[in-house]
Amino acid sequence: MIRTGIGYDVHKLAAGRKLVLGGVTIPFELGLVGHSDGDVLIHAMADAILGALGKRDIGFFFPNSDPRWKDISSLVFLERISQMLSEENGHIENIDSVVICEKPKIAPYIEEMKEKIASSLGVDRSVVGIKATTNESLGFVGRAEGIAAFATCLVRKAE
Repeated sequence: MIRTGIGYDVHKLAAGRKLVLGGVTIPFELGLVGHSDGDVLIHAMADAILGALGKRDIGFFFPNSDPRWKDISSLVFLERISQMLSEENGHIENIDSVVICEKPKIAPYIEEMKEKIASSLGVDRSVVGIKATTNESLGFVGRAEGIAAFATCLVRKAE
């Protein structure tokens, strides 16, 4: 059985936080506000995988009201979701994503992001796609007030 899922996340940028995307800390004067590390890319991927499994969203499994998830690396979420995949005889065939931000430029970090994500999910890095784009100076992303990400996932489940 083939299943697909889609995920989206957005977080506000603020001073005093590290900028973490795809599990990689990127040098920048602002970071993403969130209960965990605020990694919008991983959060969007997590929701895409959960959606492909027919499950509820990341907030259901890792609520921001739970102190266990405070400031935790979002890579941990992918590791736990990977366990869910195994329990359901699921395997990621492809996960694709796009990060939308004006700055910083994330292209130099994409290969490292792919490595960390693939490792956390227990998949080959070739199935992880990450792209980056701007919002052409439009809206909150265009004003560099936040960063957004979309992801899709294709999961094959054994019956």
